[in-house]
Amino acid sequence: MRTRFSDDFLWLPYAVCRYVETTGDHGVLDERVPFVEGRPVDPAEEGYYDLPQRSAEEATVYEHCVRAITHGLRFGDHGLPLMGCGDWNDGMNRVGILGKGESVWLGWFLHHALRLFAELARRRDDATFALTCDEQAERLRGAIEASAWDGAWYRRAYFDDGTPLGSAAGEECRIDSLSQSWAALSGAGDPERTRRALTAVDELLVEPDARLIKLLAPPFDTSPLEPGYIKGYGPGVRENGGQYSHAAAWVAMAHAEIGNVGRAWELFAMLNPIHHALDPERASRYRVEPYVMAGDVHAGTEHKGRGGWSWYTGAAGWTYRLIVESLLGIRLEADTLRFRPCVPDAWDTFKVHYRYRESVHHITFRRVSGATVGVGRVVVDGVDEPGPELRLRDDGREHEVEVELGRNASPRGSGHHDVEESIGAFHDEYERPTARGVEDEADDAS
Repeated sequence: MRTRFSDDFLWLPYAVCRYVETTGDHGVLDERVPFVEGRPVDPAEEGYYDLPQRSAEEATVYEHCVRAITHGLRFGDHGLPLMGCGDWNDGMNRVGILGKGESVWLGWFLHHALRLFAELARRRDDATFALTCDEQAERLRGAIEASAWDGAWYRRAYFDDGTPLGSAAGEECRIDSLSQSWAALSGAGDPERTRRALTAVDELLVEPDARLIKLLAPPFDTSPLEPGYIKGYGPGVRENGGQYSHAAAWVAMAHAEIGNVGRAWELFAMLNPIHHALDPERASRYRVEPYVMAGDVHAGTEHKGRGGWSWYTGAAGWTYRLIVESLLGIRLEADTLRFRPCVPDAWDTFKVHYRYRESVHHITFRRVSGATVGVGRVVVDGVDEPGPELRLRDDGREHEVEVELGRNASPRGSGHHDVEESIGAFHDEYERPTARGVEDEADDAS
């Protein structure tokens, strides 16, 4: 399928950057591969199905990434990336169908991809393109802050006619979690605004009793807005105001990113499918397997709590990253593990068994009284490592590793900001759960 979606091609440079960083395999960048060849999409159509051909032209993987990024540097009146016939949420296929609509979420994601690729380009001595990436990222960050902040959260998009989507002044989809999560995950959002935006997500999109983290609210239903086929789903179903688990994982990752330890773990507990089927009543409501991630969970009144599209979801991979990287704070870079645990201060110790090729590292994390903030000493088989990371061994042996942890750094565990005045724009008749303080949640997590 060839489309005018605005994000598909940008996942290539993002994934390549992640792959090279994780594996240390820079050689992949010089692999030569052909292009997929087909006719351009007609301006009057969203896309078409066809049997594509392989082009005679080839380019390195690095060059493919450069072309993808360059193709994505197309901006609208607010300086935000053009949305085309949809971005990550392909159900919003009418927001930018005329070629003028803009995506706030795509702005954050493009910024992140630009920053990652700038570093990759510098390592290849491509200073010119690295500078292009840096300059475009900074310009984009400024445009988002100037035109997308709605007072208590970031807007989601702008329609072709300039109407904002994801604004408290609207009737439907006043808030969408994507723009708030990626303000944190991109590292580009203003810190104070990002914390306020995630607080708004807690207040307006999280339903603790039903264990739901909704994508947006209120759902599309009767307003004049025509965002696309997302409106064909019933209110609270899938992308239309249900829990879309892929995005829900991003909410938990975002809280971990800004240091809200208790909230990150509480949201992970909501995502955990086991907790949707702990007794016959809940299992009969959930109706899908409790041992795999469901793509979505309904939030509408009639079928609230029912899972859908199990086994078939990118949420599984993102939830794995949430657990290993965001919460346990273990990140692989070539042959080195770097640590940034996001675990409650009440956790005195936890253990991870990490296989690296033919060797297993038994890593024990211990809270050390009076230690500095974050990770202190790392000791392997009784010998101190030169820094606060672990250089992995591949000698066929088992290794005992001790990692000393201090207390969590501020703002980890800090309370929510008060955005009740702006949240009041969700009229009194719109029912919403009340978020609990992070301090209480941290106690629960311990």
